[in-house]
Amino acid sequence: MRVQVRPELLRWARERAGFSLEALARRIPQLPAWEQGESHPTLKQMEKFAKATYAPMGFLFLAEPPVESVPIPDFRTLASIRVNRPSPDLLDTVYICQQRQEWYRDFARSEGEERLPFVGSSALTGEVGETAARMRVALGFSIEERRRIPTWTDALRRFIEQADLLGVLVMISGVVGSNNRRKLDPREFRGFALSDDLAPLVFINGADTKAAQMFTLAHELAHIWLGQSALSDVDPASAPSNRVEIWCNQVAAEFLVPLENLRSEYRQRAGLQEECSRLARFFKVSTLVILRRLHDASAVSGDDMWQAYDEEIARLLAIPHASGGDFYLTQAARVSKRFARALVVSTLEGQTLHRDAFRLLCFSKLETFRELGHSLGVA
Repeated sequence: MRVQVRPELLRWARERAGFSLEALARRIPQLPAWEQGESHPTLKQMEKFAKATYAPMGFLFLAEPPVESVPIPDFRTLASIRVNRPSPDLLDTVYICQQRQEWYRDFARSEGEERLPFVGSSALTGEVGETAARMRVALGFSIEERRRIPTWTDALRRFIEQADLLGVLVMISGVVGSNNRRKLDPREFRGFALSDDLAPLVFINGADTKAAQMFTLAHELAHIWLGQSALSDVDPASAPSNRVEIWCNQVAAEFLVPLENLRSEYRQRAGLQEECSRLARFFKVSTLVILRRLHDASAVSGDDMWQAYDEEIARLLAIPHASGGDFYLTQAARVSKRFARALVVSTLEGQTLHRDAFRLLCFSKLETFRELGHSLGVA
């Protein structure tokens, strides 16, 4: 049975998924003829096409291509121009995080949990340094503690643990759900925040470097303190035009590298590259954050900073990313330990169906669920 599908809908789905016609035709040889309107696919072929392009099947039978937008404020820009088309990977990641947040919000209510006072406790008119200081106190993540932590990875893990203890659902993943074939692109987005006073959620693109994730987490937590959801792709040296992003960038930078501490630690006579590396290890942030803060402290001129910044980006991109690690620890990090622990307990108590738990955790095997529970100490 052939189905009537408009060629422009096929083209929309293909381009939405980032495929050229030639690339996708290698998997679906009939596609060029379908896009030209010379023939029509069967229903089974349409299902294969929808799966390959991560497009909702119903969308392919609309009268015209839909205009999709991210369901939270989108502050991403490219060369100061707003990014209009979100990828299916980004959209699916936001949707699953919203579903997890909704589940945890209902769980928190059923458990009688109190609303979190730090959510929305700051304002754009507030002093940046004061907000950053209150965040450090609330999170218990002091500079002295960071200095003693041996690596960026350990520091990031500690940062996440402290946010989790405070009540923030921190999810870090470099793929959509558990699908390792759908890798997230940090060039599209670095993270987002879903503000809620019972279930605040922060998602960090795990495909980014560990040191870069530190800044993203601090930036997204600033959004939570502000009480505003947002999608971001900022980096330490970006100059966003949006007032909210400017404020969150400033808070994140001051939270991680307070200017007062930087000035006392900075050695003027040392070489810039050497000093950036030393200070990055001291504060457990990326060298890019240090370069930006040295400029903020008037220790490095704008021209010198940008030259060093470009050279440092090239160096970091040349470093291969490590992968692997314990699957169950990774799985818990992907969905937040706080969320995973609550969901496993609720499922074992019969309050949540295994089917719904598997959907929210993005896997389908009972054994995987049990091992996750064991790793979290709740099964």
